[in-house]
Parts: sequence; C-alpha cells; structure tokens
Amino acid sequence: MKVYSNPLVERYGSEEMLYNFSPDKKFSTWRKLWIALAECEKELGLDISDDQIAEMKKFVDDINYDVAKKREKEVRHDVMAHVFAFGEQAPLAKPIIHLGATSAYVGDNTDLIQIRDGLEIIRKKLVNVMNGLKTFALEYKDMPVLGYTHFQPAQLTTVGKRATLWLQSLSLDFEELEFRQNTLKFRGVKGTTGTQASFAALFDHDFNRVKQLDEMVAEKMGFSKRFMVTGQTYDRKVDAQMLNLLSNIAQSAHKFTNDLRLLQNLKELEEPFGKQQIGSSAMAYKRNPMRSERISALAKFVISMTTSPAMVASTQWFERTLDDSANKRLSIQAYLAVDSILTIWQNILDGMVVYPKIIEKHIMAELPFMATEYIIMEGVKNGGDRQELHERIRVHSMEAGKMVKVEGKENDLIERILADDYFKIDKERLVEILDPKNFIGFAAEQTEDFIKEEIDPIIEKNKSLLGMKAELNV
Repeated sequence: MKVYSNPLVERYGSEEMLYNFSPDKKFSTWRKLWIALAECEKELGLDISDDQIAEMKKFVDDINYDVAKKREKEVRHDVMAHVFAFGEQAPLAKPIIHLGATSAYVGDNTDLIQIRDGLEIIRKKLVNVMNGLKTFALEYKDMPVLGYTHFQPAQLTTVGKRATLWLQSLSLDFEELEFRQNTLKFRGVKGTTGTQASFAALFDHDFNRVKQLDEMVAEKMGFSKRFMVTGQTYDRKVDAQMLNLLSNIAQSAHKFTNDLRLLQNLKELEEPFGKQQIGSSAMAYKRNPMRSERISALAKFVISMTTSPAMVASTQWFERTLDDSANKRLSIQAYLAVDSILTIWQNILDGMVVYPKIIEKHIMAELPFMATEYIIMEGVKNGGDRQELHERIRVHSMEAGKMVKVEGKENDLIERILADDYFKIDKERLVEILDPKNFIGFAAEQTEDFIKEEIDPIIEKNKSLLGMKAELNV
C-alpha cells in the first residue's frame, strides 16, 4: 500500500487486455520471433539444425526471468539480456539465437503483434456494444421523445432514433478500426538501419533470398503485409494513427455519456444502479451516474494522449532515436482505457432503464406549442382566417408560456384554444392532432433502415464475437 499502482491495472483493465501487454506476452513473443527467424533462415539454406530449433521451442513460455534480470543489470540492454537468458536454457541453439537481427526485430515486431491483438480485443467489445445499442434502438424505435437542439426543446424524435446517433458514431469508428486492422504492417527483418546489411552478409548478398526471408517471417507471425522499407524501427506514424483511432472511440463513448447524464437528470433514461450501490456519502437519495462518469473520465484521458505519439512521429531523427521508448510504453495505457470504456458501456446497456411516463410528461409540456401550425391548418379547414388564427394562437401561446415560466403551472395552451370559439375545434379532434406519434416523422423507419443497411452486416460478419459479459471490477 506504499507504492503507486496504476488504476488502469488495478481497477479498470480487463484480464485479456492486461495480458496482451504483459511481460509474459512480450517476452514469449520475442522468443517466438527468434524461433521464426531461425526456421526461415534454415529453410533458406543457413546452417541451422532441427535440434537447435526444437530446443528453442521447448522454452518459449518457460522464461528464466531471474537470469535475464541479473544480466540486464550488467549489460544495461534488455534484448541482449534475454538473448543471454534464452541461450542459457537452450545452449545448443545459443550460437544462432538472434542471428543477423537487431533489437528492433523483437522489440518493434512484438509491439506490432500486441497492437494487432489489442485491436482484436477492442473489435470484439465494440461489436458487442454496437449490438446492445442496436437492440435498444429497435425496442424503442416508436417511442416519441422530446428532441433537443442547443438543449432547448425541439421537434420530437424517438428514443430509438436517438440511439442510432450513438450507433452511427460507433459505425464510423468500426470502419476505421477495420481499416487499421487490414492495413497494419509487420516491420519484418530489416537490420540495424533498415538496409538488411547483416542479412546480406549471411546470404551472400542475395537480395531475393533476404526479401523472401522478410516475407516468410512476416507470414509466420500472422501478417499478410509488411513494411517494404524502414529505418531501424517501423514508422512511428503507426502509433499516432492507432491513438487517433482509440481517441475516436473514446469521443463516441463520451458523447453517449453526455447525453445519458443529461437524460438521467431529466429522469427519462437512467444507467443501472445496484441494489446496494451508494450515490453519495451525505445524500442517501442520490443515484449518481458513476458508470457514465467513469467512461467520460477515461475518454478524456485517451483523447488527451493523441498528441504524444504524434510528437514522437514528427521528431524522430533519421533512422531512429530512442526518445520514443518511454512514450511508447506509456501510450499502451490508451488501449487499456478504451478496453475499459467499452466494458463499462456494455454494462450500462445491459441494464439501462427508460421511464415512459416522464418522457410523456415532458412531451406534453411542449407539444401544444409544436402543434400550433397543425391547429392553425385545422382552423382554416373549419372556415377560419389563417392570419387571424395565427394572431390568436400567438397571444394564447404567450399567455400559456407565462403560466409555465412565471407562475410554475402546467401548460394550458390547449384549454385556451378549446375555449376560443373562433377555432371551432372539438376536443376529440384536438386530442387526435396532439398524438405525439404525429410529430416523429420517419424516426422509426429511419431506425429500422439504418440498422438493416449499415449495422446488421457488421453484426452478422462478427456474430462469433457476440455474447460478452461486462462486469465492473469496482
């Protein structure tokens, strides 16, 4: 309890994302990369035996961290410390471990593997959140609700149609995620400054064989694309692009929580609230939207991180400088934060509550004003003069507004119109005009159409990823 601990590890991150960026995943991947390099070098004619490769494979996940740690203190180089430790366990393979490679071979390629696998974890959670929003949108596609522009009452929409706006943002993020996944490239086998000079020496300056080695290792590690040219590292713009993607997802999540918190204040929608949950240490009645607030806090953190990798990408010198190292380690936190954001979002959707009576009350407080044009048209049909009807309804509206704002009473515009003989409208007909469903346009149809055309194909393509359980750690 006397040492700082990262809340993204202790409170928020999921086991799968924490493992993805764990030392075990990192260093076992280093060993897999050394094995892949040796296998491909052997296949292309270098003097490497099956016994050497078999000995390396025996210790892929059995990492002697104590040896590596002790060696790193001596040599001040993490990669060479782990080469040494691996050689201690696999003495037969010791002469060919890391043959021709530079540190970036294991370091950068492992980073790219972790990015790839991290994006797949995020893809799974994103699809589940989208499916949850889809279900919610379809369930409430017909339920009228007061729309807001400038957070002032505007024309009606529906609860489900509003949810499609949240879903639309995520569909844009999903498109970008797929693009980043499909275009992510492996650094490959490039040598110390990207010229493959060490491999040129190993393969008698046969460029085609070295190119083949590069392709084979990339394929063995699960990449269909590789960088054709690099310096010592892969282009650091990749990290900036990934953080922009994560920021975009965070922006979508933050927008959702903005809306939900405002709606919770209006008592129209509410995030889940546990039976034993406490909203305030002083005000026992409070139901604070802590899940939404946690998302918005994490989202702000992710959004703020986009500048760091952009600075790294723009300030690298020539083939490489090492001032990217600490920054890259810290930027991993963005993956953990987005992972947590999506888990919390799913948890909200699993128990979000809608209050139809409050929604209806808010509609009916404003609908008489919105219905005035319809009422004028009905009065014209009944023989009234449009200009006179307009003036009368303007006066009635001002008085009704005064009753609401100044005197705190209910909106009585409808009663005023019914009492005005000039309108010649009976109450039954006026009730028909004031049915909220007359004012939602094609909200329900748009909801169905959007989900059918844009969301269902995504869900269907990724249906194997559905079924995520979203439990909060705290």
